Amino acid sequence: MSEKKFYVIGGEYADSAFTRIATGKTLEKYGPYTADEARSFWRDITGRTVDNAMVRYVVKADEDLEDSQYYVVGGEYADSDFHEIAAGKKLEVYGPFARQQALDFWRGITSQTIDSCLHRYDISRSDPRG
Repeated sequence: MSEKKFYVIGGEYADSAFTRIATGKTLEKYGPYTADEARSFWRDITGRTVDNAMVRYVVKADEDLEDSQYYVVGGEYADSDFHEIAAGKKLEVYGPFARQQALDFWRGITSQTIDSCLHRYDISRSDPRG
């Protein structure tokens, strides 16, 4: 299993709510790092920018990045091993979604098939169709 990746993201913002990057600036993204490396880099970069109240950096896990895409994948399977789709059925793929959208969609579709022990849906970071 691969280790989780983290990024340090931020820069100079146009407002104190940190919702818009300042004019002429770009959102900075550093990484990927391990969790410890990301915290260390964050401490370093925030220490260098502590005198500017409009600069902010945060550590985000790879799956929390806004540009990450997720897919809801599954359907009706041939048996409870969930390795083979049932005869006459196709693997269902929905998305791409942002992380929260994928989770909301997954909750909705699994609630529709809750009474079927042969239905299963997962959230995937990659599109199985290639």
